Amino acid sequence: MQPAAPRRLFVIINEGGGSVLGRNPLPALRDAFAHHGLQAEIHLCPGAALVETATRALARTGPGKDYDAILAGGGDGTIGAIAGVLAESGVPFGVLPLGTLNHFAKDLGLPLEIEDAIGIIAAGQVRAVDVAEVNGHVFVNNSSLGLYATMVAERDRQRRRAGWGKWPAMVWASLKTALRFPVRRLSVSTEGWTRRYKTPLIFIGNNAYDVSLPRPGTRAVLDDGRLCLFIARPRRIWGLIRVAIRAMLGRLKEERDFESYLISEVEIRSLSGWVRVSVDGEVTPMRPPLRYRIRPGALMVYAPPRNGGAVLGV
Repeated sequence: MQPAAPRRLFVIINEGGGSVLGRNPLPALRDAFAHHGLQAEIHLCPGAALVETATRALARTGPGKDYDAILAGGGDGTIGAIAGVLAESGVPFGVLPLGTLNHFAKDLGLPLEIEDAIGIIAAGQVRAVDVAEVNGHVFVNNSSLGLYATMVAERDRQRRRAGWGKWPAMVWASLKTALRFPVRRLSVSTEGWTRRYKTPLIFIGNNAYDVSLPRPGTRAVLDDGRLCLFIARPRRIWGLIRVAIRAMLGRLKEERDFESYLISEVEIRSLSGWVRVSVDGEVTPMRPPLRYRIRPGALMVYAPPRNGGAVLGV
């Protein structure tokens, strides 16, 4: 089937996105959409209004309605929030990489130049990819609890109090959290077994993450229908620093540094009344138990074919 290019787009831009903050991206976006013959209604929104705006747009998108597709521009948190609205809807989703790191766009194989990313959308090639969720919160990349969630919460607190930029605040938060080195006692249940752990970090990814060179921290596929679960072994700060260095060098080893599993769902329990949970880089307090599951093929997203494979037409 030949892909059919969309023509009428509802575009949601997070005004606080990494490459949007402090500048007006609208003129360049309008020119890029016009260059590809696309009609785009662009909405510049604060982060708190993203889900509501996407929900209203979804009611007006589809065959015989006002729009053919919904696009989102911002970082991975923005993409994950709007993906949560569109999952299972069948409405095509376009990603504009306007964040700081753009992990999901990179793993999709999207170009990071906006003009080129819009070209992918104009071509109309759609892939079905998985999303994951924890207690109803959808994510497209990963979720974690423990050290990273604590660091992000401290970073955001420092930015509010001192007005620091994102990266200086993160360096400070990392040092402060590392000195405290919080270790959690957690119970993990999956695939017919339950075990208790004392660990600084549990990481759950939407599909398998590479931990070795040449591309540590990336995913080769987004449609395998499985979560990856990593449970860190180190219980002392220097052990974790060594693991972090090995991770950057792509030299992690499972038997030494972590346990890992590929699963479809997992439940994590804690004696605490609530825990900080990182979901696509945004921290949310949640009440345990934390129930994670994969939702195979739930999101229809514009992307290049994977490894020259087939795409769907819309």
